[in-house]
Amino acid sequence: MDRFDFIIVGAGSAGCVLAERLSASGRHTVLLIEAGGSDRRFWVKVPLGYGKTYDDPSVNWCYTAQSDPGLAGRAAFWPRGRVLGGSSSINAMAYVQGLPHDFDDWETAGATGWNWQAARDTYARIETRDRPGTDGRRQLSGSGPVHVSDVGDRMHPFSEHFLSAAAQAGWPLLDDLNGPERTGIARLQGTVRNGRRWSAADAFLRPALKRPNLFLVSNALVERVTLHDGAATGVEYRARGQLVRASATREVIVSAGAVNSPQLLQLSGLGPAALLQRHGIAVARDLPQVGQGLQDHLGISYQFTATQPTLNNRLGNWPGKLAAGLRYLLTRGGPLSVPINQIGGFVPSTIGGRADMQVYCNPMSYSVRPDGKPDVAPMAGFLICAQPCRPSSRGAVTIRSADPRTPPDIRPNSLSTNEDCAMAIAAGRIAQRLARTPAIRAVTREGPDIAAMSDGDLLADFRQRAGSVYHASCTCRMGSSARDSVLDARLRVHGVAGLRVIDASSFPNVTSGNTNAPVMMLAARGAEMILQDH
Repeated sequence: MDRFDFIIVGAGSAGCVLAERLSASGRHTVLLIEAGGSDRRFWVKVPLGYGKTYDDPSVNWCYTAQSDPGLAGRAAFWPRGRVLGGSSSINAMAYVQGLPHDFDDWETAGATGWNWQAARDTYARIETRDRPGTDGRRQLSGSGPVHVSDVGDRMHPFSEHFLSAAAQAGWPLLDDLNGPERTGIARLQGTVRNGRRWSAADAFLRPALKRPNLFLVSNALVERVTLHDGAATGVEYRARGQLVRASATREVIVSAGAVNSPQLLQLSGLGPAALLQRHGIAVARDLPQVGQGLQDHLGISYQFTATQPTLNNRLGNWPGKLAAGLRYLLTRGGPLSVPINQIGGFVPSTIGGRADMQVYCNPMSYSVRPDGKPDVAPMAGFLICAQPCRPSSRGAVTIRSADPRTPPDIRPNSLSTNEDCAMAIAAGRIAQRLARTPAIRAVTREGPDIAAMSDGDLLADFRQRAGSVYHASCTCRMGSSARDSVLDARLRVHGVAGLRVIDASSFPNVTSGNTNAPVMMLAARGAEMILQDH
């Protein structure tokens, strides 16, 4: 049996941060175990390669949620990263810290010390900002490993129409969505560096692997956390068909994500007792909230055909795709070098209210088939997407078998509250407001007549077409006790020594925007807590 000070399960956005921070001093031995393989793949590194990895089982768990009554019985495709870097290697790369009240609400929910000030200070330590300068050179600020790029100077020209429309809709235009003021619309920043995706594996793991005290095992599935006398002692994982046992002299940290982390705890005998007994798993500790509390963002997109060229003209046909690919290979420039989400921000759904809706505007129209395959239209088009920021509905992730290879049961429980139904209607109204501006009408050839839709029509349309934007969270959430949560405010599993969960499942509630930045912030603070405690 191999012995390490710390064992980390999952080399995703959180696991990469933890591996770097816990190995930095050289005093601790760290084992990092990842179910997937190498991220050194062309379509992983190309920013617009998101469309290729979206449904690629070689880098993606490719989960499917259960039929969702709130979404007209549809069973949604749920991509999750299964590769070094985790979902940071297959996501759309938008870097959004979230809104200050998101983190103050974490503290209110029992996650003491996780307020906005603490989150903001941690962000400042992990980021390097990259912006175009007036002299044409890139200007850097900060010294953190997370490279946050403003690629506004490389966005498609059509995106300027979205900014004009936002101003006409009465929304502030911001220079930086992660700046002091966060209500408004801006050119989105992304985890891109020199025209390539900059994942958590690039930022944290790759430099840390040069250290002799960090050990990486990839293509290995952790089957359970081993426990003795109420404490985590290590893990069992399967690699190349062999079962391997590794022991942790200090801690096991589960960072497998909002789907796989609760699954692993349940397989290890930590979870709702009735669920575990039903599958023949010995109950090590009855923790009823493991897998409960699932939250996600739902977005509704409206597609329009355009009177001016968009990315569809370049990427909706094979000659255009080949030309874009050749340009990227030669220069790391062109449409493949910029993330698909180009313009977006936070706006209020009511006059005078606080921002509660996230808006995306993309200079390309595309759809996602039920099997997860993306389709890019051949004619010029664009889309407007709106998503409620803070849903109140809660779902669950539970095991369906004691076999670790069996995908868990994912039940989003979407639109199960009146509040969320009202916000679904508000999302349609926000899209309507933007679509009716002179700037958008001037470049629209055809599109949905949102203005003619009643509240009932908008809600029915949301149920029929809205989809996950892949921000699953909260399934092992922090809180005050085992009655209402899985973790304490230091990310320790209630009643189990030597075991923490650090990833999006640890969120008490989902943040208002994209979750990759908050996960890396959470892991950086979590690593500080672990080192303090040891």
